[in-house]
Amino acid sequence: MRRAINIVPGSGTRILLALLPFLLIACLYVVVSAERQAANPGDKLLPPIAEMATSMDRLATEPDRRSGDLTLWSDTAASLQRLFIGLGTAAAIGLVLGLTLGVLPVADAGLSPLVAVVSMIPPMAILPVLFIIFGLGELSKVVLIVIGIAPFLVRDLAMTVAAIPTEQIVKAQTLGASTWQLMLRVALPQAMPRLIEALRLSLGPAFLFLISAEAIAAESGLGYRIFLVRRYLAMDVILPYVAWITLIAYLLDWLLARLARRTFPWAYVQETRR
Repeated sequence: MRRAINIVPGSGTRILLALLPFLLIACLYVVVSAERQAANPGDKLLPPIAEMATSMDRLATEPDRRSGDLTLWSDTAASLQRLFIGLGTAAAIGLVLGLTLGVLPVADAGLSPLVAVVSMIPPMAILPVLFIIFGLGELSKVVLIVIGIAPFLVRDLAMTVAAIPTEQIVKAQTLGASTWQLMLRVALPQAMPRLIEALRLSLGPAFLFLISAEAIAAESGLGYRIFLVRRYLAMDVILPYVAWITLIAYLLDWLLARLARRTFPWAYVQETRR
């Protein structure tokens, strides 16, 4: 008898299995939306897909009367700019501090407790403080992403570097490597794949912090638009915007995964059969 654990789907079957849940969700939405519309043609909670498509087409192709910009694309560009700056800054901080804490026991003893405490601070709780200190402009939104993501990256990379086998460290020192060379030639190559994986795990929280900051104080962005139209119960805009944000996050995750495997293939030679 063939056990289910040994059944590995092929590429075509894998694609069909991946699409199946989305098709079921779409069918369920169409049925429920049709029932609500039949009971109340003015219902706004679950608008028909055609209505959402019309709204998104308008936002993507018709210039805004006030600014002259294409609303969907200008919102996307504004949000992605904040996201990339925040993630890039957090990644740089995480890499530098993570390597330092992982390689230098003195730095680990002095800074690890501080990093641990900072990582426990709820970023959303200090958002008003950030607005007071940095104002309502772009800086406060970027800082929120950095504060929310960087401590996690620092701790994750520090643990990754600290887990490097002692034999490698001893062998490098035996060959005459300095502390700086140890960090760059031994620790850094092994930390980079983990950094990319940690960034993938951080995409969800990063979007959460971004949308929250835009909802409170912004004049453009995906989060700003969602909270702007909510007062009109414009679900034909809110639901597609949520789907658009999800798609962007998924594509970024996919790109990071491909980047990690192409740049550091040696780190994935022992991947499972999945």
